[in-house]
Amino acid sequence: MSSRSRAKSPSGSRPTASGNNSPVAARGRHHVETFLEMMAVERGAAKNTLDSYRRDLDDFSGFLGARGLGIQAAASDDIRDYLADLAGRGFTASTQRRRLSAIRQFQKFLYAEGVRPTDPTGPVDGPRRGRPLPKTLSRAAVDDLLGAVAADCERPDLSPAARLRALRLQALIEIAYATGLRVSELIGLPASAARGDLPVVVVRGKGGKERMVPIGGRAREAMRRYQEAVRAAGKAGTGRWLFPSWSEEGHVTRQAFARDLKAAAARAGLPPSAISPHVLRHAFASHILENGADLRVLQELLGHADISTTQIYTHVLEERLKQLVATHHPLAG
Repeated sequence: MSSRSRAKSPSGSRPTASGNNSPVAARGRHHVETFLEMMAVERGAAKNTLDSYRRDLDDFSGFLGARGLGIQAAASDDIRDYLADLAGRGFTASTQRRRLSAIRQFQKFLYAEGVRPTDPTGPVDGPRRGRPLPKTLSRAAVDDLLGAVAADCERPDLSPAARLRALRLQALIEIAYATGLRVSELIGLPASAARGDLPVVVVRGKGGKERMVPIGGRAREAMRRYQEAVRAAGKAGTGRWLFPSWSEEGHVTRQAFARDLKAAAARAGLPPSAISPHVLRHAFASHILENGADLRVLQELLGHADISTTQIYTHVLEERLKQLVATHHPLAG
């Protein structure tokens, strides 16, 4: 028997539809061939697509054959059990979703053709898509970035205008990493945010909700130096924004900040593609969580309405710990 005629399972091997000559299996193969012909003629499915459908349905037929069922008689529980079987055999969630998609289309076809009175796939939920972990930066990478930006501000060859821009970028980055503000919140900070020596800034977030976010001494110092340069350039008191745009009315745009941030990353020897204003927010969240911050506190700082949104950073921390063990433990290899 060919390798294609058997599909392995945790309990051993089982015959697929192509290896079962019972009348039930024969009817199932006939329905599969009719379905594939419809996919080719009516929907213009390519050969590779048809081959993929055939393999997926063959495997499902083999699973049902071990239960004495034909593919045209599958019930909802049979489909759920098949998905569990796939997981037990080590198939990824994406492969399970693809197999379920093939089964759905086939069973809908049988229902539309009047072969069966109901579609058993309706109540079946597929594996959920894993939420991608947010990109972040290591502490060393953040230090390299901040160091490069600070060095830019001290270059003796800078014109006053260029130094003002460098100080503005330094203040933007320092505040972004110190507070975890969304980029829209950061660039939209009012000029009043720099007044006084308060250890917090009041931020208007999503839905117009206000929250107070602590801001550290290093970020406040960067803000102070930037404001001194603004006053020296005669631009103080000319607008409502802490970070105004020099070329037009309004504040600096998120696109301009992202562009300058990527250029600074390149000067720091970091890949520009790995850095964005939002990555700085992720770095803030990940690093304070590493240092023992409470998840509810982090939720308040980030302005998340739902704690489930904040919980993604616990997965980031778990992945980082796994990487540390894999890299440094003597028996990890």
